[in-house]
Amino acid sequence: MTSSEIFAAIPPPLASDVLEFNHANERGVYRAAIESVAQIRKVRPVFIERLPRAEQHAYLLGCLGRAQFNLAADALLRVWLLKKHSAILIDFLNSLSIPHEHGAVEALPKTVDDAALKNAVETLLAKHPRDIVVIYLASFNSTNVENWTNLDALIKEDPRLQLNRPAM
Repeated sequence: MTSSEIFAAIPPPLASDVLEFNHANERGVYRAAIESVAQIRKVRPVFIERLPRAEQHAYLLGCLGRAQFNLAADALLRVWLLKKHSAILIDFLNSLSIPHEHGAVEALPKTVDDAALKNAVETLLAKHPRDIVVIYLASFNSTNVENWTNLDALIKEDPRLQLNRPAM
């Protein structure tokens, strides 16, 4: 899944949390997302910035789920996952015995063992909120150079790892 597909699929409160975290903690990334959305939508960034925060987030969320906004969606998700939910990354790498320094990896292995991967996913699901684990796994495999086919298969096969926006 691309980052824009993830934004399109996650529950609105969780998508809002991504924006709120970036707004509060990573103003540069948040501002860059506004500028990207403004450029593609052919409006001035100040138009978006002057909206009340709830409307601003609603406006951004209306865009971030579309393919043309993937770069902005990717930056927002990465920061949110790496800074707010770094424990998931660290637990995942530790479960797979991948050497890292506070989640930073020199190079990911080209493949991982099926049993170790399933065990790592079970560890994440036991320790962390399911929705965030699902977002992390989808994002991890789609944004890294090494795309693990067994992780793709596991995400498609295991219903617990599906990103499904609840019906409104």
